[in-house]
Amino acid sequence: MDENTRDETPRDEATEARPPRKSSARWMIGAAVVAGVVAGVAAIYGTKDGSRNQESAACPGSAAVAAKMDPLAKGQIAALNVSAAPQPLPPISFQRADGTSMSLADFKGRTVLLNLWATWCVPCRREMPALNKLEGDLGGKDFEVVAVNIDTRNADRVAAFLDDNKIDRLARYADPSTGILQSLKDEGLGQGLPTSVVIDRQGCRLAAMAGPAEWASDEAKAVIKAATGL
Repeated sequence: MDENTRDETPRDEATEARPPRKSSARWMIGAAVVAGVVAGVAAIYGTKDGSRNQESAACPGSAAVAAKMDPLAKGQIAALNVSAAPQPLPPISFQRADGTSMSLADFKGRTVLLNLWATWCVPCRREMPALNKLEGDLGGKDFEVVAVNIDTRNADRVAAFLDDNKIDRLARYADPSTGILQSLKDEGLGQGLPTSVVIDRQGCRLAAMAGPAEWASDEAKAVIKAATGL
C-alpha cells in the first residue's frame, strides 16, 4: 500500500475501547509513582530555600518572624533567601581577638547577622564598611553583626585591613581553621564568600545570602528590625 494511502477500514466500538498495551500501562504507573514522589518531597521541603516546612520544635515562633521578614527582602537585599520554616544551626565555633574560643551559643537571646569573609575576597572587602555601619546603627543588646574572618594565615594583614578602612564597630572574630565554613556547607550554605546568615534569639536560621549586599541600606535595616522585633 502506498504510504500516502489512508486506511479507511471502519473501526467498531470494541476496537476503540480495547485496553492499552502493557508498555503504556507501565508508563502510566511509572508516571504515577514519580508524581507521588514529587508530592511527597513538596510536602517535606519548602519552596523558598529547601528548608523543611515543618517548623522545628527548637524554633517556636521563628516562622512567624521569618514571614514578617520575607516581603522586606527586596531592593539592595533582594537576594536574601528567607527560610520558610527556620531550623536550628549546628554548633559553630570561632575565636575572639585574644584567641579564646566562643560559639554562636554565646549569642543566645540576641539576633545575629553572621558574616564569613576573608581579605583575599574582593566582594568581602567591599562589603565590610556597610556591615560596620549596620553594627553602628543597630548593634546593641538585641543585635550584633558577627563578622568572622577565615584567613588561614597572616593575621597581621587582617588587622591592617580593618584598621586602614576604619572598621571600628565590628568585634574581631576569626576562624583560621575554616571549620565554620564547612559547618555552613553541611547546612547547604557557605558555598562561597561572603556568606551571611540571619540567626534569631533561639539560634535558628531565619535567612541567608550568598554574595555581598548593601547591609547599611534601608531595606537591610528593615529586615534586621523585623528579625529583632525592634
